Amino acid sequence: GSGDGEFDLPAGIAIDGLDNVYVVDYLNYRIQKFSSSGAFITKWGRKGNGDGEFVLPFGISIDGQGNVYVADYGNRRVQKFGPSGTFITNWGSEGNGDGELNNPTGIAIDGQGNVYVADYKNHRIQKFTSSGQFIKNWGSEGSGDGEFNSPCGIAIDGQGNVCVADYGNHRIQKFSSSGAFITKWGTEGSGDGEFNSPIDIAIDGQGCVYVADHRNYRIQKFSSSGAFIAKWGSGGTGDGRFDLPLGIAIDRQENVYVADHNNDRIQKFSSSGAFIAKWGSEGSGDGELNNPSGLAIDGHGNVYVTDWGNDRIQKFSASGNFVTKFG
Repeated sequence: GSGDGEFDLPAGIAIDGLDNVYVVDYLNYRIQKFSSSGAFITKWGRKGNGDGEFVLPFGISIDGQGNVYVADYGNRRVQKFGPSGTFITNWGSEGNGDGELNNPTGIAIDGQGNVYVADYKNHRIQKFTSSGQFIKNWGSEGSGDGEFNSPCGIAIDGQGNVCVADYGNHRIQKFSSSGAFITKWGTEGSGDGEFNSPIDIAIDGQGCVYVADHRNYRIQKFSSSGAFIAKWGSGGTGDGRFDLPLGIAIDRQENVYVADHNNDRIQKFSSSGAFIAKWGSEGSGDGELNNPSGLAIDGHGNVYVTDWGNDRIQKFSASGNFVTKFG
C-alpha cells in the first residue's frame, strides 16, 4: 500500500544512533522512518525529479549526525536529508563526468563523513564530501586493477579503506580512502576464494571481510588483505545452506546474519561460520518471510529485515525471536 507505514517493495534499510529505522520504500518512491518498536514517525518523497523526489531510490546510509543519504538510482543522483526528512541538498546528474552518475546503487559513509557511491553503470566509485562536493573518482569498465564491471556492494573498514564487490568481475577490490588500489582477490569459479556474482559485503571490527557469494550459494570470509579464511554454505535448504544469499550484516559480537533470499529465512553464524540459528519460512504470518533482502542490526542486537515480498519490515531478537512487524 501507499499509506503511512505501508510499503511497495521495501529495499534498503538503515538504523541511526538512536535506533530509529529508515526504509527505502522502492516503488512508493519515498523514505519512511520508524521508531525501534515500529511506530511510524515520518515519511518523505514522491515520484519525480525535484528536490526530495525520487525515481527508484535504492541504497541508504546514515552519518554520525543522523543525516540520511539516499542513492536515487533512477534520477542518477544522491540526496541528503536531515534526520526528520528535511531536504538538505542533492548532487549528481546523468553522465560520466566528475560527480555525474549513472544508476548509483551502494552508498557508504566513512568516519569523517565522506560519502562513497558505487556508480554502477559508470563502473567506478565516486567520493564526495558530506555536502556533496566532488573529491575523487576511480575506476572504469574493465577487468584490470582498479577497473570494475558493475560494482555493487561497498563497505568501509576501521582504517577508512574501501572494499567493493566487483559483481561482474567476480572479485573484491580494496582501495585506500583516496582511491589508491591496494589489492584484489577472486576470480570466477567455485573454489576457495573464487566467486560467482558477489553481491554484498560486510567488514567486522578486526577488518575481516565477509562476502555474500550470491550464485555460489555461500558466504566467504577473508582477512583484511584478502587471504582466504573460511567459507560456508552450498545450495539447499538445510541448516547453513542457501538459495541465493543476498544481504549480510555483522553484530557487535561479530556474529554474521544472512538474508537467505529464496529460502525465505534468516540464518545466523559465528564469525568462523559455525551455524547458530535460523528463522523464517515462506508465508505472511509473524516471523514468516517472502524473499527477504536487506538486513540491519541495532545497538541492542535486534535484527531488522526487509521482507520484500510481503511489503513489510520484521524485527527479531538476536536469537531470532519475533518481536514486531510493521508495514
